[in-house]
Amino acid sequence: MKTAAFVVLRVIALTIILFISFGVAASVVGLASNSQASGQAGGGALPLLTACFLETAVLSYLILRSRWSGWRLIAAIFFVFYGVTTFMPQIESAVFLTHLPPGMLSRLFLMGALIAAPFAVLAVLILGKRKAETVEAEHSARLIMSASEWVWKLIVVAVAYVILYFTFGYFIAWRNPAVREYYGGIDEGGFVGQLGRVLRNTPWLVPFQIARAMVWVALALPVIRMLKGRRSETAFAIGLVFAVVMNAQLLLPNPYMPEPVRMAHLVETASSNLIFGAFIGWLLTQRPAFTEVAFVKRAGIRKESEGQ
Repeated sequence: MKTAAFVVLRVIALTIILFISFGVAASVVGLASNSQASGQAGGGALPLLTACFLETAVLSYLILRSRWSGWRLIAAIFFVFYGVTTFMPQIESAVFLTHLPPGMLSRLFLMGALIAAPFAVLAVLILGKRKAETVEAEHSARLIMSASEWVWKLIVVAVAYVILYFTFGYFIAWRNPAVREYYGGIDEGGFVGQLGRVLRNTPWLVPFQIARAMVWVALALPVIRMLKGRRSETAFAIGLVFAVVMNAQLLLPNPYMPEPVRMAHLVETASSNLIFGAFIGWLLTQRPAFTEVAFVKRAGIRKESEGQ
């Protein structure tokens, strides 16, 4: 049985490993003298260590509460970690941060992989999740839904994400003068007016955010499938992953985004992602009674087909 001391010591060790991984990955991709390293030289080591601790704590919670183990769990942690910390933010950077140096985005994508891959392996090993655990029927049957149920739930997820994205984006980020100056925009004087302007000038933005909502769902699915506990715990865990793991790195100084802009985006995305992640976890995690019946039915159908 894993004691509190066991967990604390290993989380500290993994935090240090993640901290070192940032420096190594930055050196490999040629960014050691750029954003990450310059932040450390300017007193940014503490923010980086804080970000590493926050990410490690949340991912360690997923690992310790997972019914998966071994390479299956390693793959899931890499997929979630890389997707949340690198893929999701950088696809927005590709759209909105047009003044980045040439080749910067490709190096950031590579750097994220170089951080997430060794961390996923070491975290699973250090936290003692090499051996497989028995998977109960209830958890094996999670995410078993009819096609029609999947369709309406994904539609609800897309609508919810678009609403949260534009609402939090305007009231928390865009009303900040530093954010408007950074992106070279103006405030139309109200949410409706600003939304209308955005839709007129960038009609592709809504489909783009709907696509991002579907990627968020893909990142949530392995967490839903592997996590122990009730529906409420699953919802809370996904909310933490989307809010903390994605946004912890906004604590780091960088030469491309001024601190007031970073802090505005940190508050905006951490709060909206917490709500959105919890909503996805609650909506897509089936009730135990339903999943048990669905699993039994599916197993019975499979047995009948094998007997024919």
